Amino acid sequence: MKVHFISIGGSVMHQLAIALKRKGYEVTGTDDEIFEPSRSNLEKEGLLPKSMGWNTDLINPELEAVILGMHAKSDNPEIEKARQLGLKLYSFPEYIYKESTLKTRVVVGGSHGKTTTTSMIMQVLNYAQKQFDYLVGARLEGFDQSVNITDAPVIVCEGDEYPASVIEKRPKFHFLFPHIAIITGIAWDHINVFPTFDNYLEQFKIFIDKIEPKGHLIYNETDEILNKLVLQNRREDIHLQPYAIPMHTIENGRTTVSIEETTGPLKVFGDHNLLNLNAAWYACKYLDVGSQTFVEAMATFTGASKRLEKIGENDSTIVYRDFAHAPSKVKATIDAVKQQFPNRQLVAVLELHTFSSLNEEFMREYAGALDKADKAAVFYSHHALQLKRMPDLPKEVVKNGFNKDGLDVITDKSQLSSWLSGQKYENSNLVLMSSGNYDGLDINGFAEKITAAK
Repeated sequence: MKVHFISIGGSVMHQLAIALKRKGYEVTGTDDEIFEPSRSNLEKEGLLPKSMGWNTDLINPELEAVILGMHAKSDNPEIEKARQLGLKLYSFPEYIYKESTLKTRVVVGGSHGKTTTTSMIMQVLNYAQKQFDYLVGARLEGFDQSVNITDAPVIVCEGDEYPASVIEKRPKFHFLFPHIAIITGIAWDHINVFPTFDNYLEQFKIFIDKIEPKGHLIYNETDEILNKLVLQNRREDIHLQPYAIPMHTIENGRTTVSIEETTGPLKVFGDHNLLNLNAAWYACKYLDVGSQTFVEAMATFTGASKRLEKIGENDSTIVYRDFAHAPSKVKATIDAVKQQFPNRQLVAVLELHTFSSLNEEFMREYAGALDKADKAAVFYSHHALQLKRMPDLPKEVVKNGFNKDGLDVITDKSQLSSWLSGQKYENSNLVLMSSGNYDGLDINGFAEKITAAK
């Protein structure tokens, strides 16, 4: 099998390229720029292009598939030559489906919790020694790849609602046709792609329609919007499995969960993670995993990378890094930490970095998201606005949007550093939320500094 990747350096694209090479395929790829860690990963596997740029000589009739990455432009010369030769152009999810037509497909969709829920299922199946392939949006302890394609009978996929490629604007999760589907919740996001909430909601209705006959839809019944959508679009040929927060207790900062007749401790916490866990449980149950095995596996789960990830800790302070950036994700993260440690001060910093979060019209969606933080700051850089070619975002608009007393709005990295250094961390937790990097601020170094032994 000969495959070629246009824009091979993408964070997920290069992982698929490596997985196919390990499967025995002949793989080539090109890109105009490749950053770390993709560059080193490709080089280690002998897949790093000899030079940067596009090479139409690699597009030939012998190719059985040309896989198109998100960062390739529509006028890419390799795309044009592939079309001239009549070669099949696949978006990433289209190709994943091609490799999994004979597998049981588990697809996790939703506006939040996709990566964690997918990771939980992977953890359990791995613990149960079941063979499976996977596609997940973050690194998970115990797995050296975020994509794996073999001859396993099952594949577990994180299903993104973002467009599949530059020439295929439909959402990625519309191409995966699950036998077991999960929807974790619906909260408007990606407004640069879905300008209205109704347009965004429609994507999940279509996803439900894509579930294979006699399949399962596992959905969060505590989400009013989702619950209404599922019941209004009820399919008689699939099984509906609602879920909510499972039985649990919290004592001394440690959560214990009960699944059916089995009880066990967890390393993760928060209502959002308990919801994710319950969704994962039903998926694993349909894959013939018992509650005892499930709870034992979950006791070892430390979370996906950058999802309430501890980056510093001492007896009186914990520093968490979290990928939260959309309003529902920010609120879930803040609420979780406050619920788990009600007697500690909660200091929170949120970086606005995405198109949606930097959009003046979207700011009102953040109302109440930081309410349970005792000290809170919102940071964004003018550089991020410039890169996205967006207009200036006035601080007053941000303050009005979040509608939180005492909120500090910061647009300079040095000022953010001073704000962080000026907080008191005794008997406190610090949560740093971003899909960016705080304009290059050394967050890990700061976490180490404030939690170092006195």
